[in-house]
Amino acid sequence: MAEDFKEGKRLYDLQNYHDALNYFQKLLSANPESADEEVFYYIGLCFSRLNKPDEAMQYIEQVVTTTKDTQRMQQCRLILAVLYTQTGRLTLADYELKKLLQSGCQTVPVMTALGYAAWAQSRESEAIEWYTKALELDPNNATALNGFGYVLADSNKDLTRALSYCRKALEVTPDSAAYLDSIAWIYYKLGLLKEAKTYIKRAKSRNPKNDEILNHYRAIFEQVAINNSAAKNSVSGGSR
Repeated sequence: MAEDFKEGKRLYDLQNYHDALNYFQKLLSANPESADEEVFYYIGLCFSRLNKPDEAMQYIEQVVTTTKDTQRMQQCRLILAVLYTQTGRLTLADYELKKLLQSGCQTVPVMTALGYAAWAQSRESEAIEWYTKALELDPNNATALNGFGYVLADSNKDLTRALSYCRKALEVTPDSAAYLDSIAWIYYKLGLLKEAKTYIKRAKSRNPKNDEILNHYRAIFEQVAINNSAAKNSVSGGSR
């Protein structure tokens, strides 16, 4: 299985997640009794990358319960925490994150996951504390910068600072749909609709099925339409 496994990992490393998933699933079907945790791990990762959290959790949870590799255990707990948060299983997310902290795993990814989980539960002050700690460890971490900036923007706190953080995150990862969306949303809150339109269109082109991006896209363009209508009415009224 080791030799067969290499092809699946190659596909995954090429970000060809559909083909990698199909490959690993066929590998598992052909050798269900001899499949090791590595196959379950990569199937879970593929599902996660394909935005199928429920399927991803089934496999990542199996790895957590069987692995004897501490590093792999911590990585999978972190993945589960993020997936649980995304799917509203917030108690489970908190459990996994607390397990990580108890094991001494106080890394930037853990801090950002704690920030994300706190924000998802409307604990904005706590979220800001975790993101602050993450940036103290790594001031240039794009995930922490964007997360911190988005929390500030979403709670209408210091939009200028929020924009600075999110723009810095985008410099690190220029093609990130999430970071483009964050900047678009901050511009929207600042009333700068021209800039908001530019960034939300770029975000939507990179991730056209993301619900949050689509919601922001609609809100921004609805406001543009309202403003255009108001401007036309003003011109029309002034000409009488």
